[in-house]
Amino acid sequence: MKQYTLSQVTEVALAFKNHEIIAIPTDTVYGVGVKYGDINDLDALKHAKNRPETKPIPMMVCSVEQMEEVAFVNENVKKIAQAFLPGALTLVLKKKECVDDIYTNGMDTIAIRIPDVDFILSLIKEIGSPILVSSANQSGQKTAVTYEDVFEQLPNIDGIVIGKCDAGQASTIIDCTKENVVVLRPGPISLEQIQSVL
Repeated sequence: MKQYTLSQVTEVALAFKNHEIIAIPTDTVYGVGVKYGDINDLDALKHAKNRPETKPIPMMVCSVEQMEEVAFVNENVKKIAQAFLPGALTLVLKKKECVDDIYTNGMDTIAIRIPDVDFILSLIKEIGSPILVSSANQSGQKTAVTYEDVFEQLPNIDGIVIGKCDAGQASTIIDCTKENVVVLRPGPISLEQIQSVL
């Protein structure tokens, strides 16, 4: 497994473009991902994690504008994004037709977040497309919060960026497709905080 530092944005971006599976430290826990846009990369990522086919891989973007390229963003979502993104919040939104159903396991929704990590935001800009990122562990096993955890659980991926995760807790996931926002997974940002900006 190749090791990178947080200063090697260009090198890591090239690895993503070359269809490699790379682990990265985020503002929550360690993530593992591939570049969005190639179904084979998605399959390789799921295989590396032993992730069930019923669970789609979330997407990371670098801006609300990039989010709007793949999903429908209404005024409420813009308010939430302005208040909490970049940050430890994943939004479930209606996807646009340009996103193949294979990426969402046939569902009409997609989970997206903008992480609060300059390295990742720069990386996504350098790659020129979103990345598909899941937690860097074997499905069902303990969450990876250090790079040692990643080495232990995913020894066969292509590379890892050495760094620290800030929260050690997975992001809050909210469903923004209904009239009232619903929390699907509790996390660092509470429903009360979200409701206060709406």
